[in-house]
Amino acid sequence: MNHEIERWKKPPFDPDTKKEIERLETENPKELEDAFSTTLSFGTGGIRGLMGVGPGRLNLYTIRTATQGLAQYLKASFPSEQIKVFIGHDSRKNSRTFALETARVLAGNDIHAFVTPELRPTPFVSFGLRELGCHAGVMITASHNPKEYNGYKVYWQDGAQVVPPHDKGIVDAVQSIQIEDVHIASEKSDFITLCETELDTKYYDAIRPLSLHMNENKKNGHALTIVFTPLHGCGGTLAPAALNDWGFSTVIPVKEQIVPDGSFPTTTTPNPEDPTALQLGIETLKRENGDILLATDPDADRLACVVNHHGEIHALTGNQTAALILEHRLRMQKEADQLPQNGAAVSTIVSTRLLASICKKYEITYFDVLTGFKYIGEKIHEWEQSDQKFTFLFGAEESLGYLVGTHSRDKDAIASSCILAEIALQEKMKNRSLIDALHTIYEQYGVFYEMQHALSFPPSADSMEKMNATIDSLRKEGVQRLADFDVTQTTDYMIDDKTLPPSNVLAYTFSNNARLLVRPSGTEPKIKIYGQIHGEKKGSIAETETALQTTLQQMVAELAERLTR
Repeated sequence: MNHEIERWKKPPFDPDTKKEIERLETENPKELEDAFSTTLSFGTGGIRGLMGVGPGRLNLYTIRTATQGLAQYLKASFPSEQIKVFIGHDSRKNSRTFALETARVLAGNDIHAFVTPELRPTPFVSFGLRELGCHAGVMITASHNPKEYNGYKVYWQDGAQVVPPHDKGIVDAVQSIQIEDVHIASEKSDFITLCETELDTKYYDAIRPLSLHMNENKKNGHALTIVFTPLHGCGGTLAPAALNDWGFSTVIPVKEQIVPDGSFPTTTTPNPEDPTALQLGIETLKRENGDILLATDPDADRLACVVNHHGEIHALTGNQTAALILEHRLRMQKEADQLPQNGAAVSTIVSTRLLASICKKYEITYFDVLTGFKYIGEKIHEWEQSDQKFTFLFGAEESLGYLVGTHSRDKDAIASSCILAEIALQEKMKNRSLIDALHTIYEQYGVFYEMQHALSFPPSADSMEKMNATIDSLRKEGVQRLADFDVTQTTDYMIDDKTLPPSNVLAYTFSNNARLLVRPSGTEPKIKIYGQIHGEKKGSIAETETALQTTLQQMVAELAERLTR
């Protein structure tokens, strides 16, 4: 490692890199050790990590080596074609710099790079690469991570994030690259093109047909008061205009958060799953007496929704929002006799089981996939390559990600904002809210409650090793009983589910219809526990929810305590 540190102090590394290494040697040798003791690799969201010097951090040099590896893999995969790659970025520190550096390396390898003129959402990259017939796409983003992070998300020519074998192939190519091997062109290279904003118009055209109530939206959409925040990210570049295009003209921005800012000054972490990140939006929602608050994360692929339910504020979970969208669309399409017989919906193993129940009612095939929206995109591609064995209708993951349609192959907070606003307007015309709509679903299918608990580990080189060791210990010990409820089934996704690739996930089903899943995060140093439970309504829905919540919280707490012994 010392040899590698010394190498980074010399050309071709720049003088600022040398100064930063020398500063860390004096002030924070542990951080320097972490930065040089590992190499960034692909997880469920591509490459994601802290920014800084060293091979274990995001910087100009790791961006260059990653892109050189990508370039070589692309040239090997498409040996006789003129390769094209679409590049976008979010509002984070260095994101534009990293995007342009990616373009320069691709151009240095005679690959045509198309770069968005400014920051754009992640789903726009998936859309844009398909629209322009590109072979791959790169999005510079760390999604909802804290401001110190950035990332490098790679898409294949189908518009979905890379999955096996391409992810491993790219990693293997990157690992063979030395910084001296990188080819870099000028920003003025003929192989670099800044995209025109007319691609925005094509995106709006692509999502407009997803509407089921466009005439009513155009007539009454102004009556729905929407508060919107991009949490200092790139959602503001497309979401307000898309909502207006769908007929929703009363869109009030959260003024403190509408301007893109990679330091995310009003949030501890720009994660719309974090209630504190939504506080300013909720204050605006109350002040303006709005109907809903829509909040996108920094790269605008995740969407949170807060509802003004007859004067009471309720934040929807990702599972609840997914159920609302799926049930409404299947019901409307069935009533219009437009529901395809081979229709299918896809979600992840850690998402609510309510989605499967809804699909069963409407005789739609439901599929489980591993955590990560790339596996939902993979299903779309698989079906398109098999004479449309299934028609994709909806995809969702519990962490606020939803996709209707196939214009993008990743979760899309822009299109989902329009769809959710459309449903909210339908309810408002009946003097109802989205919470009323959710309760109607519970009346039909039973009450479902889900929660998540995370065990954090220090962001160090050996954090993944520690997390895997913790889960291995649980795997060996097993779980027989929690909160006086017996385990009726244990599923180890490394070996037990032959329909899915092996994954380090343990799932426990209990005698009270509860299910707990444990997995290490692929993008953060955390072990996540996902709790799910459902039951028939006893008393009011609120009373049933409270009872289910109390039981599930106790079970999750007991499991978390076991993991931290």
